[in-house]
Amino acid sequence: MNRSSVSIVSNIAEGYERYSNKDFIRFLMIAKGSLAELRTQLEIAREIDYINEIIFDDLESRCNKIGAMLTKLIHSRRNF
Repeated sequence: MNRSSVSIVSNIAEGYERYSNKDFIRFLMIAKGSLAELRTQLEIAREIDYINEIIFDDLESRCNKIGAMLTKLIHSRRNF
């Protein structure tokens, strides 16, 4: 989970530093993929009782917000 979450922000940063809008969008999509990995890992953690339902709900809500922000950013950059 640590690696997935670090990968999200790292891909956003790397894409931002690229010289083209197309590359930035590509890295934003990779960040969304890392977010999907994190969501899967959270589901597994809940299923094996590594985290409880309260923690899961909080983290899932945060993931949903981040996913929505990434989607809006991708759409705004496509119309850039």
